[in-house]
Amino acid sequence: MSSPLVSVLMTSYNREKYIATAIESVLASTYTNLELIIVDDRSKDSTVSIANSYADKDDRVRVYVNEQNLGDYKNRNQAASYAKGKYIKYVDADDYIYPWGLQILVETLESFKEAGWGLCSIEQNIDRPFPFQLSPAEAYAYHYEGPGLFHKAPLSAIIKKSCFDAVGGFSPIRMAGDFDMWHRLAQLYPVVLMPHGIVWYRKHSEQEMSHYQDYVRVYDKLTLQYLQKSCPLSSEKRSRILKKKRRQLWSGVLRNAAKLKFKKAWDVYQVLQIAKLNYSGNS
Repeated sequence: MSSPLVSVLMTSYNREKYIATAIESVLASTYTNLELIIVDDRSKDSTVSIANSYADKDDRVRVYVNEQNLGDYKNRNQAASYAKGKYIKYVDADDYIYPWGLQILVETLESFKEAGWGLCSIEQNIDRPFPFQLSPAEAYAYHYEGPGLFHKAPLSAIIKKSCFDAVGGFSPIRMAGDFDMWHRLAQLYPVVLMPHGIVWYRKHSEQEMSHYQDYVRVYDKLTLQYLQKSCPLSSEKRSRILKKKRRQLWSGVLRNAAKLKFKKAWDVYQVLQIAKLNYSGNS
């Protein structure tokens, strides 16, 4: 099997407590044809000096510091702009990839020639073992009528660089840029699903995901938009899923109103207008 170059992309901001572990996990990979690109977003701690200490010892490591703070998804795109590999693989500065992880990801995706991307850390499928490929319509159905798919973080993804570039990279949507990206990739390219045991996701209080509840409405808006825009599902399936989603949102309006949480009720109602304005199906 050929060994294509893989660009491991690590974005960082004030991660001095974790970045050494993240870097060492990448450099310990059994898959060695890699470059590790670290792009720091103007850290105020010793993150950059720690990263540079590894670059001084291993020529596969390159460190860049942004001229100004870009934020999460813009910085992910910045990191991808330096990539030379056939595949890009995000490993955040506070996460970890197992020694065998990169090899499994690359060799699996290489064996599915039509696929443009892959996701790991997927819950076991009761009908078939991993890995397996989903078409665009199957991926949307797996997410909206099955166990879920588009909620995975960039750590779980491996993407062909050509496909990443074709969809324009991540949109700068705070918290939900990955959710948005998976919808756009899934519209165009088959995805390969892989199991747990490839990467490890660290949880700590400094992560934005600890504020997930503040952004629920953003996910709801994106859900309605993508079910109505270039959706690969049949009109029947799309209509069924949209009806269910609208019922859930109306329940949220009524529930918040009953609790006198009128601001939250209004926020949910505003999301519902997306479906009302953009979808021609019946309620």
